Amino acid sequence: MRHAVDAAMDTAGDTEADVVVVGSGFGGSVAAHQLAEGGLSVVVLERGRPYPPGSFPRTPAGMARNFWDPSEGLYGMFDIWSFRGLEGVVSSGLGGGSLIYANVLLRKDEKWFVHESPLPGGGYENWPIGRGDLEPHYERVERMLGGTPYPYRDTPKTAAMEEAADRLGLDVSRPPLAVTFAARPGGEPVPGAPIPEPAYGNLHGLPRETCRLTGECDLGCNLGAKNTLDHTYLSAARHHGADIRTGCEVRGFAALPGGGYEVRYVVHDPAREGHRTATGRLPLRRIRCRRLVLAAGAFGSTFLLLRNRAGLPGLSTALGTRFSGNGDLLGLVLDARAGAAGTAPRRLASSTGPVITSAIRVGDALDGDGSTGRGYYVEDAGYPAFVAWLAEAAQVSGGVRRTAGFGLDRLRSRFGLGSGPRSDISGRLARLLGPGAFSDAALPLLGMGRDVPDGRMGLRRGYLDVDWTTLTSRRYFERVRATMADVAGALGGSFHDNPLWWARRVITVHPLGGAPMGRHPGEGVCDAHGEVFGHPGLYVLDGAVLPGPVGANPSLTIAAFADRACRRILEEHAARPASATAGTAPAGVVAAGAPGGTTSGGTALADHGPAAATGQRATSLSFTEEMKGYVSLGVTDPEEGRELGRAQGRRMMFRLTITADDVDRFVADPRHRAGAVGHVECDVLGGRLPVEAGWFNLFTRDGDPTRRRMLYRLHLRDPGGTPLTLVGRKEVHDDPGLDVWSDTSTLYVRVLAGHVPEGGDAEATVLGAGVLVILAADFARQLTTFETSGPDPARAFEGFGRLFLGELWGVYGARFAPGGESP
Repeated sequence: MRHAVDAAMDTAGDTEADVVVVGSGFGGSVAAHQLAEGGLSVVVLERGRPYPPGSFPRTPAGMARNFWDPSEGLYGMFDIWSFRGLEGVVSSGLGGGSLIYANVLLRKDEKWFVHESPLPGGGYENWPIGRGDLEPHYERVERMLGGTPYPYRDTPKTAAMEEAADRLGLDVSRPPLAVTFAARPGGEPVPGAPIPEPAYGNLHGLPRETCRLTGECDLGCNLGAKNTLDHTYLSAARHHGADIRTGCEVRGFAALPGGGYEVRYVVHDPAREGHRTATGRLPLRRIRCRRLVLAAGAFGSTFLLLRNRAGLPGLSTALGTRFSGNGDLLGLVLDARAGAAGTAPRRLASSTGPVITSAIRVGDALDGDGSTGRGYYVEDAGYPAFVAWLAEAAQVSGGVRRTAGFGLDRLRSRFGLGSGPRSDISGRLARLLGPGAFSDAALPLLGMGRDVPDGRMGLRRGYLDVDWTTLTSRRYFERVRATMADVAGALGGSFHDNPLWWARRVITVHPLGGAPMGRHPGEGVCDAHGEVFGHPGLYVLDGAVLPGPVGANPSLTIAAFADRACRRILEEHAARPASATAGTAPAGVVAAGAPGGTTSGGTALADHGPAAATGQRATSLSFTEEMKGYVSLGVTDPEEGRELGRAQGRRMMFRLTITADDVDRFVADPRHRAGAVGHVECDVLGGRLPVEAGWFNLFTRDGDPTRRRMLYRLHLRDPGGTPLTLVGRKEVHDDPGLDVWSDTSTLYVRVLAGHVPEGGDAEATVLGAGVLVILAADFARQLTTFETSGPDPARAFEGFGRLFLGELWGVYGARFAPGGESP
């Protein structure tokens, strides 16, 4: 998804649905279930694969392949993103983030639904909804996911957190967890007991067991004890008729003229695992729908909107704003001590229990109870047993000392030098393994809360980019670290930052924002129900829609928001039933092909020029041109587009190879038409777009003898397959002053909807405009790219040169003639 290039369109298997849901995380799964249960036809497109119980890897070889990057032959679960200020960890698989989250179902604090909260760089964090709007939906989701506080009373890390909070006077609780501890609701917890199958069944068709307290939640639960979305919402969605498709990665989408959307996606072949795949060569498949739900996560959904915004005219400028990592910060308690003198290691046993069992809440100035600053939670964060083994193995000095001692003891025994003929070596083996005190007295801590949501998301050379820093949230993070240090001290241990903090970087597993909801398009991309302003039927129902941090673990709030949005969708459907829309191509859009007299490949059709008349092979001439500048969407005037684009950093460049297949014919033709191939690179259009067909006209005339024009027409297609046309002109006109360089090096461009033929510009929709220029260094390189092919290269250069210089003289030469006036 990071940088998908165009794929060939495959029309086989085109289908229609009332709703297409992109992604199967907390927003997508809830939407799939609610809408399918409401009688709509629903198709879920999930890029990852299913993970039934027992399929999550644990071996080193399996873990090494458990990452998501199809271009490298990796189709695993963990998708790792790295940006300038943070690392992001998200999931790829049926069930989305629920596969790797720590099961916590906390509601967003009522007073943390802020309004008009100023941000450092300008603007406000504003939630157009409140706790009351989500309350009934919180309850529905909690029932479905089986939220249950951790029931065991003898778990060391849980008791330690509660003891530390009590000593520090902090508020601690056991939050509801989406984990099955007992075979029946309200029953006694029993590790490893069979879990009865719900009435809606289970899409995996495999048995599940209650939690065995192995601390492996974040790696995927092989027991099925986690009530993940595949076991709950997605199984129920399939029960109600939803079509759930895995291995389907959405590339793009476009609005249809009669309403609804066409979604383009590729299908990954799991048989290709271990083999690099040129993802751009995968055929695009299509499906049309009345409503489209984007639920691919804050990274995925925002990325799709950014790459396809050229086809979404009027999309809010808030796109990409309000990014937040939900205040995520990882810390570590080491060397916890117990006893009156604090000399004995304290057993925390972090690998016992689910990953998170307890949560300390630190108040916010908004609470009105005397708290200051921005509020947050600190939770215990356990780990699997094999991590404890790795931690112990990493204690090099102790391990070497014990190994050497064991070896020396066995050597002395072999030669009869020991204290006696003792053959029982159990105690010696125990000493070899060591006390395991390092890992047993360690406890990771996970902080999250109300950091400042002032990050911006965008594209940089077609790749997702996040501009975010810990600087504006520095006071928040220092408070979280201070509480973690206090907890460590209360346990007789020492607090340690994760290594990334030394570079003031964080790891977030809760990316939020990018397509925030707001009260109007000037404030947000979506309304309070996730529907994109100006684009009926297009919804964002995942973490991207949140305009700021949740503070608590955000999964429950995302699911409740989606549940609320789906209630309204179903109400609208009941009031105005609408079937899926087949749709036709928008007005002005034609199949990729040539303007009159050219081929779809971008070269002029062979007419009967001089070479053809004599039967000789024609001589061609080509050169490569590179231009750079700025554009902006939503404007029609190139100058305005340049100024707005420069202010917003909206760059555009192209690199084109212009080829005249027959120079004699090119010179004789009054249109002086040649073909153009290459690419356009522009992040507001989705990244690098190959030229499917292109034409260049040198020095055309329009009745004004003082003016010539160089014309460009490039047929492009955005990453999702939406056709676009870039048209440009250079105005060669003898204005006051010496302007020959600026005239021949300045290109005024507009981006049109569809593949627009010559003569159709007036009726086409203008999506954006701007100005490109040739830089001096690029022009110098351009002069070295002229090439000819054919029997008479010297004549070709001479003919082209005469035409170029002759036309320039025709425009500017008069000022050097007697009288110095232009014609």
